[in-house]
Amino acid sequence: MEQLRSAVLATATLFVGLSTGVFFAYSTSVMLALRRVDDRTFVDVMQKINSSILNGWFLGAYVGALVAAIVAVLLHLGGAHRAMLPWLIAATLLYAVVFIVTAAINVPLNNQLDAAGLTDPAAARAVFEASWNRWNTVRTVSSAAALLTLAIALLRA
Repeated sequence: MEQLRSAVLATATLFVGLSTGVFFAYSTSVMLALRRVDDRTFVDVMQKINSSILNGWFLGAYVGALVAAIVAVLLHLGGAHRAMLPWLIAATLLYAVVFIVTAAINVPLNNQLDAAGLTDPAAARAVFEASWNRWNTVRTVSSAAALLTLAIALLRA
């Protein structure tokens, strides 16, 4: 059972780390580069990114992170393993924030941008960019905090 606990905790940490890296990369490079392009290019590229990111590699890590974090909590409910429970619960809740923000804000913004097409890229960008970036920052900070708490749990294991 100890090996299972360790494997699940390591998997949760890995998957949260991979997801954090994606959100961080958007904040520190992708969106900074797109800030410099014209409206049509911005909308076109974001539409392509939005459809490209829906792949098994990203979705496996993104969804797997939450599932593994929840399973890690459940595996640490008993006895001597409870000492890590606060860290694991904190990580799970922090990563749940990422999930909620993505589902409630970023995905609807992506869908709205996709539906806008390229007929009025300036208007589509004006509605999308600042809000999407602000909420991606929330996802970046929340997932980084989840990663840190999982790392602390790993160190205490």
